Amino acid sequence: MKRPFTIETASASIQSSIRNAVISFDEMTVSVIKVTFENKGHRINGYGFCSNGRYAQDGIIKNRFMPRLHKVSPVSLLDDNGVIDPLKCWSVFMQNEKPGGHGDRAVAAGALDMAFWDVYAKAYQKPLWKILSEQFNDNQFDEQIFVYPGGGYYYPGKGYEGLKDEFKKYQEQGYKVLKMKVGGDSIEEDLRRIDAALSVVGNGKNLCVDANARFDLKDALAFAQAIQPYDLMWYEEPLDPDDFLSHAILAESYVSSLATGENLFSKHGLQNLLRHGGLRPDRDWIQLDPALSYGLTHYLQIIEMIESFGWSRRRLIPHGGHQLALNIAAGLQTGGSESYPGVFQPFGGFADDYAIVEGLIKPQEEPGLGIEQKGDLYRRLKEIFD
Repeated sequence: MKRPFTIETASASIQSSIRNAVISFDEMTVSVIKVTFENKGHRINGYGFCSNGRYAQDGIIKNRFMPRLHKVSPVSLLDDNGVIDPLKCWSVFMQNEKPGGHGDRAVAAGALDMAFWDVYAKAYQKPLWKILSEQFNDNQFDEQIFVYPGGGYYYPGKGYEGLKDEFKKYQEQGYKVLKMKVGGDSIEEDLRRIDAALSVVGNGKNLCVDANARFDLKDALAFAQAIQPYDLMWYEEPLDPDDFLSHAILAESYVSSLATGENLFSKHGLQNLLRHGGLRPDRDWIQLDPALSYGLTHYLQIIEMIESFGWSRRRLIPHGGHQLALNIAAGLQTGGSESYPGVFQPFGGFADDYAIVEGLIKPQEEPGLGIEQKGDLYRRLKEIFD
C-alpha cells in the first residue's frame, strides 16, 4: 500500500526582546510540522508546533519519530474509515523510548502529535474540539471558554506606565483576568508593579502573577507573605516544578490559589506533584502544556489520571496560549486556556475575528485546529513549507 501521508519539519524563530524572571526569548525557536494526508483523492494538510520556551526539536522528530512511522505498514496507522489515526501514530513513534527522561522528547512528541490531530479532524470535517467532545467527553463541550493573556513581561524601558498600557490593551481586546511576570526584580519593585497592574484591573481576582520557578523556598514564602493581602487569582510557578516538598510547605501557609505544572512534561511528573506537592483541589490550578507534554494523546491520559486523584478537570488550564489548548478546553471542558495575543507571534493567540467578551471566547467552527483562520500563523507556515 502506498504511504498515504508525508511529514515535514523545520525550525522557526520567535525572537523577542522580552524576558521573564529566568530566561530571555531573544534566541528562542520552535519546531513546526506539516503532515500531508491523501484521503479519497483529497490532500489534507495538518500543522503542529511546540509551545514557546523549549526550543526546536527537529533532530528527535527526524531521527527517531519519523523513521518509526515509515517502517510500519501504512494501514496499521489508519482507523476503520481509512483516516490517519493520531492514537496509533503516537503509539508507533513512541516505541523503543525508555521510561523517564521527559523533556525535549516530550516537546518533540507534542509538536508531531498536534499535526496528526489537525489532519484527523480536518478529514472528518469537524473542529477538533467537536471530535474531542464526541469521542472522549460524552458529547459535552463548552460554548464559551475562559481565557487570560500571558503578558506583563520585563523588557528594557517598559516601566509602570508601559505595564499599565499593556494591560489596558488586553482589556480593550475583551480580556478580564490578566497575568504578569514577577521574580525578575526585588520584592519591593515587583509589589510596585503589582500595584500598577491593580490600578488597571481593579481587583486581585483579576490578576495572576507568575514567577517562572525563580524562587527557592525562602524567597517563595517571603513573596507569598507580601502578596497575600491582594488575594490574587493565582500565584504561579513560585518554585522549581520538581521541588514537591517546597510546594507542600508553601501551600500550608499561602491561603490563596497556587498554579503550577507548565514545566512538568508527563502524567508521571504530575502524579508525583499531586501525591507530594500539597496542592489543594478546591483552589489550586494545574497548567501542563499539551504541546510540550507528549501532545493531546498524552493529555487524555493526564485528564484520566487527575480525576482518579479526586481532582476536577476544571482545575486544569492548558498552558501554551495556542489553538490546541483552546480546542482542548472547549471539547474536554477544562478550566480554560491561556492566550498569547501580544507575544510569541505568530504562534501565540487564537483565530482571527473571534471576539473575546468579559474574558470568554467561543471556539472556532472551522475544521481542525483553526490554524488557517489565524492569518499571520498560516502565512508563516506556508512560507516555511511551500
